[in-house]
Amino acid sequence: MEGTKMFPLLFLFTRFLFYGNHLVLGERSSYIVHMDKSFMPKAFVSHKDWYSFTVNSLRSVKQKSKDQHLIPRSLIYTYDYAMHGFSAVLSVDEVEVLKKSPGFVSAYRDRNVTLDTTHTFEFLSLNPATGLWPASDYGKDVIIGVIDTGVWPESLSFSDDGMTEVPARWKGICEEGQDFDTSLCNKKLIGVRYFNKGVIGGNPNKTLSMNSGRDTEGHGTHTSSTAGGNYVEGATFFGYASGTARGIAPRARVAMYKVLWAEGGQASDVLAGIDQAVADGVDVISISMGFDGFPLYQDPIAIASFGAMENGIVFSSSAGNEKSIGSLHNGIPWVLTVAAGSIDRFFAGTLTLGNGISITGWTMFPGPALVSNLPILYNKTFSSCNSTDALSEVGHGIVICENGFFFDQVNYISQSNAVAAIFITDDPETFEFSNFKYPGVVIGTKDAPILLDYATTKNVTPPYASISFQQTLIGSKPAPVVASYTSRGPAPSYPGILKPDIMAPGTLVLASWIPGTPTASIGSNIALTSNFVAVSGTSMACPHASGIAALLRGAHPEWSAAAIRSAMMTTANPLDNTQEYIKDSFFDYEIATPLAMGAGKVDPNQALDPGLIYDTTPQDYVNLLCSMNFTMGQILTITRSPFKCSSPSPDLNYPSFIALYTNKTTTSVQEFHRTVTNVGDDATTYKVQVIAPKGSVVVVEPDTLVFGQKYDEQSYSLTIEYTRSDARSITFGSIIWVEENGKHTVRSPIVVSPMIPVW
Repeated sequence: MEGTKMFPLLFLFTRFLFYGNHLVLGERSSYIVHMDKSFMPKAFVSHKDWYSFTVNSLRSVKQKSKDQHLIPRSLIYTYDYAMHGFSAVLSVDEVEVLKKSPGFVSAYRDRNVTLDTTHTFEFLSLNPATGLWPASDYGKDVIIGVIDTGVWPESLSFSDDGMTEVPARWKGICEEGQDFDTSLCNKKLIGVRYFNKGVIGGNPNKTLSMNSGRDTEGHGTHTSSTAGGNYVEGATFFGYASGTARGIAPRARVAMYKVLWAEGGQASDVLAGIDQAVADGVDVISISMGFDGFPLYQDPIAIASFGAMENGIVFSSSAGNEKSIGSLHNGIPWVLTVAAGSIDRFFAGTLTLGNGISITGWTMFPGPALVSNLPILYNKTFSSCNSTDALSEVGHGIVICENGFFFDQVNYISQSNAVAAIFITDDPETFEFSNFKYPGVVIGTKDAPILLDYATTKNVTPPYASISFQQTLIGSKPAPVVASYTSRGPAPSYPGILKPDIMAPGTLVLASWIPGTPTASIGSNIALTSNFVAVSGTSMACPHASGIAALLRGAHPEWSAAAIRSAMMTTANPLDNTQEYIKDSFFDYEIATPLAMGAGKVDPNQALDPGLIYDTTPQDYVNLLCSMNFTMGQILTITRSPFKCSSPSPDLNYPSFIALYTNKTTTSVQEFHRTVTNVGDDATTYKVQVIAPKGSVVVVEPDTLVFGQKYDEQSYSLTIEYTRSDARSITFGSIIWVEENGKHTVRSPIVVSPMIPVW
């Protein structure tokens, strides 16, 4: 992927005070300096000589001190493989002079890098100084109920170090079972229950392999530790992403409801688990699973989540991993539906060619292998690496594999005589999974000509190379991108609400796992285990959103579940870390539509203070159901109690807009009505900005909203007149309510999309 080799180092700012051209206060700092090697004068034998001369030629700056001595300069390192340039101890003035030197590219202050496991909390800008973490006291006493495969209670992520007493309002229990007793719960893991009557009924002749809340799959341990795990130092996945692990809400409580088993999963058990979580008094429910092919009134998650919503519980769910348009599940109007995106973290290996050129590629080979000065093997007859026969003549060395599917190629390579491999591919799926069982590195087609030119040029010395492993680079660009695997809307169960709602980190998320099970392999015969694994999926994105919802619940206990969802949606960021629109890896890195990422990447600190919210009552959802041509019995299945269809309406007060057309539609007009509540502190005024979908005209009336005080409500209408260009055209835009003082911007995506058949 373009940009993944670019990674800014984190740096420590040192304060300086200048007077004229002299440094008055402050010490020198070490800098990383990037240089364009093509500018090196021919007078220099090597880059080292050039860099040394450049540093020594800088104008000295006198220090205002007693001795008036010149501040010494010091060249620390020169680089010629991972980058071209050097590091040196310099003053700010000297850096300014350096910028005028031939070949200068960039410079920034250096610092020792400490990586913190999933890194996603940093990627989401959570920090202990300001914003949502301190405002919520890190989620203290908020209870996250996780519906999943169980939990491994001995994991350090569920240690109760630093936790206070369990809230008195908690009604749950720690249920005993096979290899599980009540002593395994504590002030962090406050409840564990399991539900298996459905799966036993469906498999009467089978005995459950683990008849308790203990996790034997790993999925539940991973999701629950991501949402609310405690701090764990020294976490790593075989040398990658090493650091201190923590959940998004590290001081929240975790309660596990095991509803999925090695022997299967039944809707009845899922319903029972959610039902019990509501009864126990959880504040947030996190569920990384879904049911495909069912209408809302037959979907256990849709049904059970309605009751959770009525009890004020934020219900966070995954969008699914089916990739295509219209494949999304959990497109339920009263839940938060979460898509998956990448992180600005790149697991790397360095390929160093015999001519001194280095290429940074991708690898997750689980070991510090020594691949040093080995011959490069390249031949068109076996370069596809797509069969054992094709590789049968390969000898001792590093094979170049191109024009093939990486996951097949690595299997065939592992059965050959090759020592290692270089894979050439831009397939985004390659960079989303951690199964790298043979020494090797993946490089993109952009870097391939450098490798192939060296490998095929006839020289006296045959081509050779070295590969190093276990490197973790932070700050890769662009990030995020929409993951290739994430399911996309419109939601088949109800396409009239734009889904997914938001996007959260889901690719190669590092979190706790169960011990004693294979998490990586070397070749076909060596299985490796780890207490932490890097896993990809919307299952990993969902608990990030669940953790953020828990933090918001802690900071704003007065907000409804809909208000929390609204705050997360209207403050989400549609831009990546290059300040361009987020791209979709599944569609050749085109600009992502809201059908793939919802409103954008969730921004926890902005969600803390959204300015305006779109609130929704249980009756509003009933009115929506009444407009869906369901029978009274089908609606009752969801509502569970008598209801009134006095004002049936498909126009839910939702923070997004979707206009649907059929193949017969040419031009159409659709009108929406919305009400927003001021949750800012003062009287204020907002004005609208409109970015209309291509081919559409969007009119918002009124275009100015005036609020007299906090909690005032104002309403507006939005009309879309659109003309489809073809039967598969998807266009999108947004409206943004901008506060007069510029403090708040409240953004809602708009999509014009073809209709998806309703179940």
